[in-house]
Amino acid sequence: MENKAGTDVVNEDWDTLVVLDACRYDMFESTSQLDGELSSRISKGSATTEWLQANFDKRDLRDTVYVTANPQLEENRDRWDIQLHETINVWLDEGWDDETGTVRAETMTEAALEAAERFPHKRLVVHYMQPHYPFVPAETDFDKEHLQQIDGEGGGPSEENVWNQKFNGTLDVSREKLWEVYTANLEYVLEHVEELLADVSGRTVVTADHGNYVGERASPIPIREWGHPRGLYDDPVVRVPWLVSETGDRHLVVGSSADDTTRDVQKDVVAERLRDLGYRS
Repeated sequence: MENKAGTDVVNEDWDTLVVLDACRYDMFESTSQLDGELSSRISKGSATTEWLQANFDKRDLRDTVYVTANPQLEENRDRWDIQLHETINVWLDEGWDDETGTVRAETMTEAALEAAERFPHKRLVVHYMQPHYPFVPAETDFDKEHLQQIDGEGGGPSEENVWNQKFNGTLDVSREKLWEVYTANLEYVLEHVEELLADVSGRTVVTADHGNYVGERASPIPIREWGHPRGLYDDPVVRVPWLVSETGDRHLVVGSSADDTTRDVQKDVVAERLRDLGYRS
């Protein structure tokens, strides 16, 4: 399933595409201090899997390197026809932060800059996990109450993320408080995106794979929604930022006949990471 009205990001003009996971346009517009020309676009999906499939599946992207904090491509690689020059799964091994149950934004910026140096003649997609739950900078009692021990070491979010808890009526926290911590997660990632923009040349676009309901009524059934259910395409979940920043020279992008050299990933690791990120198992 995909939103047919959405933007085909692959066919847009960019050298580096920065993807903020679950970033609403209105929140970005009121929060971002990044330099560039800001407009909004409509996403092809209300969830990462929809966005990835609509933009990556059955496409020749051998001129593109995908640097990602989100395991969803590996979760679906067997079902999709993916042709990338290389996939860099930052969420594996040392890129994963057990304490927060996610990939930290500073880790992603470091990985993206390393990729830009390694692949100067490729388009680069840099997929940050924030502002998607877990809320890295949050100091909230309700978030701490839902931490669990992972392998006996450190904390990590429970399988039921705050959006699911709020939808199910098991979390007694106001919309205003959730908006506050969600915005703080965006502010956190934007600090590190700004560092990336300062060090990469060419035409960089900052966008999102999808947005997120924060208590708005959905259509066609007017119930209050939280999170980003698949198949619902209201503005809160599909209207995303499109900020264009240009510095230095454009890239000379060349294709490749080589297959994606990404190493095989164990499915149990993918499943564990997705649970920590609050995706339903």
